Amino acid sequence: MTQIIDIAEVARTTGLSARALRFYEARGLVKPLRTGSGRRCYGAGELERLHQLVALKRAGLSLQQIKALFDKKPIDLRQLVALQLDTLDDQARALTEARTILRTTLSRIDRGEPIDAATFCSLIRTGDVMMTDETEKWQAVTDRYLNDEAKADFARTLPQMGDSFDAAAAGAKWKDLGSRIKAALPMDPASDAAQAFAAEWKALLEPFTRIATPAMMAQTREMYANMDKWEGQADPGFDHEVFQFIQAANAAAQ
Repeated sequence: MTQIIDIAEVARTTGLSARALRFYEARGLVKPLRTGSGRRCYGAGELERLHQLVALKRAGLSLQQIKALFDKKPIDLRQLVALQLDTLDDQARALTEARTILRTTLSRIDRGEPIDAATFCSLIRTGDVMMTDETEKWQAVTDRYLNDEAKADFARTLPQMGDSFDAAAAGAKWKDLGSRIKAALPMDPASDAAQAFAAEWKALLEPFTRIATPAMMAQTREMYANMDKWEGQADPGFDHEVFQFIQAANAAAQ
């Protein structure tokens, strides 16, 4: 005998409101059963369909896309998933840019700078233009070296760095370290000074290595190993010579 579940229990089980359930019914995404008195109720099949709907919405699919899947209409699932990943990547980049602007503004406020609404809006507009330009430069480089798995991992794991990570401050530290190493070259990679630089480098890299997946590590290493091919197109804060020196210092430490 089919177990019948009323709408209140379904709402509790799925986390959907009764209003949402009626909306999905109107869109043809689910067809609840009816009691003799006309009350909506759900069987195991309808409940499973709702759980699938919730899962697909969590992945970012639109109701139109979900209905096409439910109706078993011809659909290129790979293309659909790939497009959704691109959308999520764009959203992740937008969030990263917004957080950078906010952290930079907060840092200036903490230094005692007077930031009113007009100044804040100006910072957003200026930062948006600058970061869009820089993002496009990095996009051109990473598209050449990062595969789909690494890109998806970046979009998924970068938020794990947490709100305490200040991208603008980190970028300034990379530029400072890169310029100090450049000024000190040439240098014996095994020297104490070189090893001190290597230790600073490792400390700056720690927020990334802490959350990096194997795909992210492998693809990033390949990208920087080929830095001489894209140097000047994007600015990591150091040049190819500095990167090679750090590689040699790390090898000497081993």
